[in-house]
Amino acid sequence: MAVPSPPFSLSKHSLSNPPSFLASNPSLDPSKAPVLRPRNAFGSEANLGGVEQTRLRLWNNLKTNSDLRLQASRELPGLTKELESDKSERMERIEHGTDLFDEMKQRFLSFKKHKYMQNLELYEKLAKDQAPKFMVIACADSRVCPSSILGFQPGEAFVVRNVANMVPPYENGPSETNAGLEFAVNSLKVENILVIGHSRCGGIRALMSMHDDVETSSLIGSWVSVGMNARVRTKAATKLLNFDQQCKHCEKESVNCSLVNLLTYPWVEEKVRNGELAIHGGYYDFVDCAFEKWTLDYKESNLIGKSGKVAVKDRAFWF
Repeated sequence: MAVPSPPFSLSKHSLSNPPSFLASNPSLDPSKAPVLRPRNAFGSEANLGGVEQTRLRLWNNLKTNSDLRLQASRELPGLTKELESDKSERMERIEHGTDLFDEMKQRFLSFKKHKYMQNLELYEKLAKDQAPKFMVIACADSRVCPSSILGFQPGEAFVVRNVANMVPPYENGPSETNAGLEFAVNSLKVENILVIGHSRCGGIRALMSMHDDVETSSLIGSWVSVGMNARVRTKAATKLLNFDQQCKHCEKESVNCSLVNLLTYPWVEEKVRNGELAIHGGYYDFVDCAFEKWTLDYKESNLIGKSGKVAVKDRAFWF
C-alpha cells in the first residue's frame, strides 16, 4: 500500500515562509522556541543577587539570635540574683511588719501581766461602767498622746482626737467631735473639758497657709477652716513675726477659739453657767517638754465675748 505524499514539499521557500497554521500558533514555531538555559532553584539569573542577599540576611539573623541567646544565658545568673534580691527585700518588709506586731503582742502581754492582773478589781469595775472626770479634745498627731503626756489612767478621761484639736461651733452641724462632746457632757456627766494644742502642729500650719478669699477643696483645708477666726486674730496680732512664730501664736489662739465654740452648744453653756462644768485650755510644747494650762473665765468672757477676746484664769506653767 502506497503512502500518500504530503500535500506540500519542503523547500527553501517553505522554510522561510512557514505554513499558515504555524503563523496562527507561534508557540509551535521551532524557530521561536525559547533557548534552554540552566536555571537556579531560586529563580532567574537576574534574581540571583537578591537571593544571595536574602541568604546573607538569614545568616546574620541566625547569628544575631545565637549571640543574643548566648548573652541572655550569660546574664541569666545576674538577673536571677536580682530577682532573688527583690524577693528577699519584700520578705524582709513583710517580716518587719510581723516583727512590729510581735512587739505589739509583747507590749500587750506585759500590760496584762503588770497592770491588768495587778489591778484586776479596777478593770472589773470598768468593765461594767465608766465615769471619767475629764473629756479631752486633742490633736491626732502621734507625738501628743494625752494619756502618755498627762498620765491619764483607764477610766479617767474620755478622749476625742482630731486634726489640730478643733471644736466646730454648734451651727456647723454634726461631726465626730461634737458627737463625742454630747456623749461626754450629757451621758457621762464629765466635770471638765480640756482642749490641748501643741507645738509644730501641721493642721495649724495648713490653716495659716490658707488665703482669706479662697475656699479650699481639700478635706484637711475644709476641716481646719473651723479655726479661721484664730487665723485672723493671729495675723492681726503678729504682723512683725515670721511664719513659724505666727504658727506658734495660732496654736494657742485656736485653743481659745475652741473654748468659745464650746459655749455655742446650749447644754455645755448651761452647765458652765451653773458651775457644773469647767472648760480648760492646754498647750504642750514637745520641743522643750513644757505644758501650759489655763481655765476659761466664763463670767468675764461672757461680758466681752463679742469683742473676740477670751478671759482666762488659773494659768499655770509646768516645766
